[in-house]
Amino acid sequence: MTIQYYILAVSLIIWCAVHSALISITATHYLKKRLGGSYRFYRLFYNSAALLTLLPIGVYLRSIRGSAVFAWEGYLKIIQIFMLVTAVLFFFFGAKRYDMLQFLGIRQVREGTTHSVLTGGGEVDTGGILGFTRHPWYAGALLLIWSRDMDVPAVITNVIFTGYLIIGTLLEERKLTLEFWGQYLEYQRNVSMFFPFKWLIGIVKRY
Repeated sequence: MTIQYYILAVSLIIWCAVHSALISITATHYLKKRLGGSYRFYRLFYNSAALLTLLPIGVYLRSIRGSAVFAWEGYLKIIQIFMLVTAVLFFFFGAKRYDMLQFLGIRQVREGTTHSVLTGGGEVDTGGILGFTRHPWYAGALLLIWSRDMDVPAVITNVIFTGYLIIGTLLEERKLTLEFWGQYLEYQRNVSMFFPFKWLIGIVKRY
């Protein structure tokens, strides 16, 4: 592995670690106490900082050229298209269930309230696509990053981001379980984390 790949990997790991730490239960509870009413700006700051710090890594990634590892060719193109379409659907239908103003941090600034979930009222939503997958956006992101042709830098990026998404999801699940307890445990039992395997198994059992 060349020094460029090490720099890329270390940069991504640091970004993922900091990004996860800033939204952890420990950090958010501490900042709520310290910031008081100003905490309503935190989500907006968090999103902006995450984007701004990721941009230089993205620019650096585009400057690296590595050996080709895998390409979606021939009949594999069908799988690639299926993955891309599914990812788009996950993002689209996820956006219909989530409160986008809450996600961006604008509602918190306007109303001075914040929730662990991305619904406007702060409740667990199990309707729509959330009745098939608990985390449609994370599932869509996984499909999206692995549906491209890959060279070495892309593989490094994909592996790190896959680990980040899985670990981040587990931390978010822990936070939601602590807040909603029995309601969320029941949700976990009935609905898959990423891809709707439990829903598909239910259909198979009915037939």
